[in-house]
Amino acid sequence: MIDIKVPTVGESISEVTLLRWTKNSGDYVERDEVIAELESEKATFEVNAEQAGTLQQSAKEGDTLKIGDVLASIDETAAKPEKQAGSNGTPVETKSEAGSKKTEAPASQTSQAPVTAVSNDIKATPVAAAIIADKKVDPKSVTPSGVNSKIVKSDVLAALSNPGKVTGGKPLFSREERREKMSQLRKTISRRLVEAKNTTAMLTTFNEVDMSRIMEIRKQHKDKFKESHGVNLGFMSFFAKACAIALQEWPAVNAYIDGDQLVYHDYADISVAVSTPRGLTVPVIRNVESLSMADIEKKVIELAGKARDNKLSMDELTGGTFTITNGGVFGSLMSTPIINLPQSAILGMHKIQERPMAINGQVVVKPMMYLALSYDHRIIDGRESVSFLVRVKDLLENPELLLFGKDPVKALLEL
Repeated sequence: MIDIKVPTVGESISEVTLLRWTKNSGDYVERDEVIAELESEKATFEVNAEQAGTLQQSAKEGDTLKIGDVLASIDETAAKPEKQAGSNGTPVETKSEAGSKKTEAPASQTSQAPVTAVSNDIKATPVAAAIIADKKVDPKSVTPSGVNSKIVKSDVLAALSNPGKVTGGKPLFSREERREKMSQLRKTISRRLVEAKNTTAMLTTFNEVDMSRIMEIRKQHKDKFKESHGVNLGFMSFFAKACAIALQEWPAVNAYIDGDQLVYHDYADISVAVSTPRGLTVPVIRNVESLSMADIEKKVIELAGKARDNKLSMDELTGGTFTITNGGVFGSLMSTPIINLPQSAILGMHKIQERPMAINGQVVVKPMMYLALSYDHRIIDGRESVSFLVRVKDLLENPELLLFGKDPVKALLEL
C-alpha cells in the first residue's frame, strides 16, 4: 500500500483545501493519472497517482489539509479489472446494461413530445408553455408544482397574479439562507484586499478615452488579423501595449516599495485580472513591451483559459509589475480598482458607452470609456499618476503612436 501525501506547493503555504476527487474509492487508477484537485491560497493544482492500483480515499471534498497529510492510498497489488472491448478496442456496454438504461427513462418522457414554447431547460405542460409564450412570462419567475418539477397552468397564473414578487422560482416571503465555507482562494483575496487598503496610501485618478480609432481599426482589420494570427483582435492588446509604453516613460508607476528601498523595473510584466467562478485570479503577461499585438492576444487567451480550468502555475500568478482590470465586460461604467500588492498601480477599464462630446464647438456622439488609475501615493506623485493616464489616453486615441511611442511624422523628422 502506497500513501499519497499532500505535496509541498510553496515556501509560505502550510495548508490546502481538497476541491474535488476525480476518482472514487475503489477505482483502479493508472500511474500518473489525476486523482484529485487541491487548492492553495494562490493556485489550484492536481495530484497524480504515484503507482497503478486501487484507490482508497483518506479525506473528503472540502477538507483542509496540512502539507504532508495523507490524501489517499493506493493498493498497487490489486489486479487491473478487465473491460469488454469492441472491435476498435473501446469499451462497449453489454446488452443487459443497454436495456437497463432504456428502462430507466420515465414513461412521461417517451409519451409526450418536448415543449418548444419555452427554453429546453425549462419543463412545462403545453398549456403552461402557451401562456408563458403569450404573456411573455419569465419561466424562472414561476415556481413549478407539477411532477418532476414541471410548470403547470396554475403555476403560471399564480406568477401573473403576483407580478414582480416571485424571483428565481423562490416562494413568496422566503426566509431561506445558506452558509458556505470560504475557499482558500477567497480567503487570500480577502486578506490581500484588506492589506492593500490598510498598508498603501491609495488614491484614484480618472480620465476618459475616445475609442473611435481603435474600434475603426478592429472593424477594418479584424478578419485579416484572425486569418494571419489565428486569434481575434481584442481591446486588451491595445491597452497592454499603451501601458507598456507609458510605464517606460513614468517608471514610478512600474515600481514598488521594498522596505526602505524603491524597486524599479525596466520591463513591463502586466497582470491581467481574470474573473472565474471560484474568484478573481491575476495571471501575468511577461515583457509586454517586447511582444507584438498578436502575441499579447494569444497570451491573454492562454492565461484566461488556464484560469477557467484552474491550471495556472505559481509562476504565472506571481511577479507582475502593473495590473489591468476590465470591469466593462460586466457593464461597469466607473469604479475604483484596488492595488494588486506589491505593485503600486492598477488601471481599470470600463464599459464603452456612446456619449455626446463637444468637439470644436459641435456636439458629436462618440464611443467613450472611463479610465481609472488607482495608485500608491507613497511612491507615485499626483503629477506622475495624471501624466501616466493622459499618456495612455493619447496612445489609445492615436493607435499609430503605439508603433514608435511617438508621432510617426515626428519620428521621421527626428523631432
